[in-house]
Amino acid sequence: MTTTAIAIASGFGVGAIVGMTGVGGGSLMTPLLLTVFKLNPAVAIGTDLWFAAITKTAGSVSHHRSGHVNWRITTLMLAGSIPAALATIALMHYTGVTKGWASTLTFSLGIALLVTAATVAFKKLWFSVGLRLERWIPESRKPAFTVACGLVLGVLVTLSSIGAGAIGATMIMLLYPRLEAHKVVGTDIAHAVPLTLVAGIGYATLGLVNWPLLGALLTGSIPGIWLGAQLTRKLPETLIRSLLCVSLVIAGLKVIR
Repeated sequence: MTTTAIAIASGFGVGAIVGMTGVGGGSLMTPLLLTVFKLNPAVAIGTDLWFAAITKTAGSVSHHRSGHVNWRITTLMLAGSIPAALATIALMHYTGVTKGWASTLTFSLGIALLVTAATVAFKKLWFSVGLRLERWIPESRKPAFTVACGLVLGVLVTLSSIGAGAIGATMIMLLYPRLEAHKVVGTDIAHAVPLTLVAGIGYATLGLVNWPLLGALLTGSIPGIWLGAQLTRKLPETLIRSLLCVSLVIAGLKVIR
C-alpha cells in the first residue's frame, strides 16, 4: 500500500473509533503518526491539531444548532486556554523547536494519553466526584476555576494535541455536575475547535504541519466517523471503552519510554 492509502485507511479507522466512543481522535491519531508514519513529534502534534479542529467543526455547529452548548462555560474556558496556547507557541518560537522541545512534547503526549485513559475508564465516577465538590466550590468561585481549567487545557493541548476531548469534558463535569450530559459534550466540542485551531495555526507558523498527509487522513475520517456512529447502536459501550482504554495505556507507556 502507498503512504496515501495507508493514511486514508488510518483516518477511516480513527474516525470510526471517534464515532463509536466520542473520544477525540488526537488520543489515537498522534501515536499513529509517530509509530506508523514516523513523523517528528512536533510535526505529528501540529498535523493532529489541524485534524482535530477540522473534524470537530461540524460537530460543534450541530451541537450549537441543537442548543447543546453552554456558551458561558465555553467562553470562560477559552479565556484561559487561548492565552495559554498563544504563550506556549510564543515560547516555542522564541527558543526554537530544539531536541529539548521534542522530549517535552513526547513526555507530555505520554502523560496526556494515560490521563485520557483514566478519564474514559472512570467516566461515571467523575460525576459523583463533581457532586461532592459542589460543597467546596461555591457558584461565585466557579468562573475562576473554569478559566484555570482552560489554562491547563491550553498548555496540555498545545504540547500534546490531546486533552480537548475526554479531559476537557471531565473538567466540565467536575465543575458543573448538574449540567446535562449532551450539554457537557456540546460545550466541550465548542471549546475544542477554537483551541485546536489556534494551536494548529501556531504549529503551521513554525512549519510543523504535514499538509498532504493531513488531507489523506481527513479523506478517510469522514466516512469513518459516520460508520462509527452507526456501530455505536450495535456494540456494547463497555466493550468499546475497555478496548479503547487498553489501547491508550499501551500507547502512553510506549511513548513515555
